[in-house]
Amino acid sequence: MNTSFFGELLQSISDRGRALLDRSRRGDVAARSDGLIELCEDLLSGRGEASGVARARDILSRYAELTIGPRIAFFEALVSRFGVQPERVSEAIAAWQANPNDDTAARLHVASEPRRQELFRRLNLAPGGTAALVRMREQLMDALPNRPDLQPVNEDFVHLFTSWFNRGFLVLRHIDWSTPANILEKIIRYEAVHEISDWDDLRRRIDPRDRRCYAFFHPAMVDDPLIFVEVALTRDIPEAIAPILAPEREPVEPDKARTAVFYSISNCQRGLAGVSFGNFLIKQVVEEVCRELPKLTTLVTLSPAPTFAKWLKRERGQETSPAINEADKQALAALDEPNWWLDAEKVAQMREPMLRAAAYYYLRAKTPRGLPIDPVARFHLGNGARLERLDWLADASDKGIAQSYGLMVNYLYNLEHIEKNHEAFAEQRTVVAASSVQRNVRPSLELVPIAG
Repeated sequence: MNTSFFGELLQSISDRGRALLDRSRRGDVAARSDGLIELCEDLLSGRGEASGVARARDILSRYAELTIGPRIAFFEALVSRFGVQPERVSEAIAAWQANPNDDTAARLHVASEPRRQELFRRLNLAPGGTAALVRMREQLMDALPNRPDLQPVNEDFVHLFTSWFNRGFLVLRHIDWSTPANILEKIIRYEAVHEISDWDDLRRRIDPRDRRCYAFFHPAMVDDPLIFVEVALTRDIPEAIAPILAPEREPVEPDKARTAVFYSISNCQRGLAGVSFGNFLIKQVVEEVCRELPKLTTLVTLSPAPTFAKWLKRERGQETSPAINEADKQALAALDEPNWWLDAEKVAQMREPMLRAAAYYYLRAKTPRGLPIDPVARFHLGNGARLERLDWLADASDKGIAQSYGLMVNYLYNLEHIEKNHEAFAEQRTVVAASSVQRNVRPSLELVPIAG
C-alpha cells in the first residue's frame, strides 16, 4: 500500500513537464488560450508523457478553483465538445461493412468512444488524479437533478470507475487505534449508519478487544477509505443496536465470542455511488475475521432499513394495498402519534402487523428491475447473505424511528452458502430468507422458497 515512491515520481515528472510547457509557451502567450477547455484540448492532442502529466495537473488544479456556474459550463463543454465524433464513427462503420474483421471492429470500438473518456484517462495521470476525478463526479451528481442533459458525462464516469475500482485492485486493512490519525478522522466523518460523536466514541468502536474495524482502500487513494465495516464480537445474535453502541458495557473476551456482528457498513466516496466494488466484499471481511477467531460460529449483520418508513407510509395511504390489509392499517395508525414507541401497549398491538408489513417489504416489494426496493437488502443479498431475522424497535434513535420506525434486520453470512445464495439472487432475483421471516408473510401470499 505504500505508493509514496510512485507519487513522488509522478510529481517529479509533472514538475519537469510543467517546465517544458512554460518554455514552449513563452513565444506565443497571446495566441494561446488559457481557458480550461483549451487546456483539455491540448491534453488530448499532446503526446509527451511529461508535458501530459503537467497539463493534467494544471487542469485539475484550475478545475478545483471553479465556482458552481463555471463548473456547470465545464460539464456542458464535456458534453458538447468531447463526445463521440460522428464522422469517425461513420468512417469506422463503413470500414467494418466493407471488411468485417478484428481490425475494423477495433477501429469501430475506438471511434464510438466519447473523447471525454480518453480525457479522463489522461487527467488520471496527474498526482492525485483519481481522487480529483471522484470529487469531480460527486459535483456532477449534485448538478444532475436539474441538468439531466449532463447524464452522458456521468455514464462515462461510471464506465471508467467500474474498471478502475474493480475489487481486484482493492486492499483490505485492519483499522485500529494505531492507524494514522488522518485516516481515523475520515472514519469519523464518513460513518453513515451510526454517527460517531467524537474521538472517544471512535475509540470505543475500534480499540476494545471485542471490536474490529476493516476498511477497503484503492492503491491510488491510499489514505482515503472507500468502504469500511465495523464489527462487534458477541455471544449471541443481537436484537438491537443500543447495547452494541453503549458507552458503558462489559466487553466480551474474544475466545468466548461465538458471533461476529457487522453492525455498520459505510460507503465513503459519494462520487463512486453506483459503482460496484464486486459482490463478495463482505465475504472477504468474514474470512478475515474467521482466520483471526476460528471459534466463531455465526456471522451476521445488524442492518438498517433506510426506506422502510417511507414505503410503509405510502402503502398505508393507499385505498387498497397488497402489503397490508385494513385491520393492519388500523393497528398501524398509532405510528402517526408522537412518541408511540414509548407506549408499551401500542407497541404490543402493532408488533404483528409491523412484522407482516416488513416481511412483505423484504420479500415482495420490488423495483421495476425486479430487485428488492431496500438498498441495504440489495447489497447483502448480492453479497450472498440470507435474510435471517426481522428486529422491530431495534433502533429507537431519532434517525432509526424516522427512516424505519425502528426496524433493523439480521443478514446471515454462511461461508458454505454464500456463492449459492449470490447466484440465486443474481440469476433469479431470489430473496433467500429464513423460515422465521417467511412465517410473517400474510397467508394469502405465496411464500419464497427457503434456501441457504
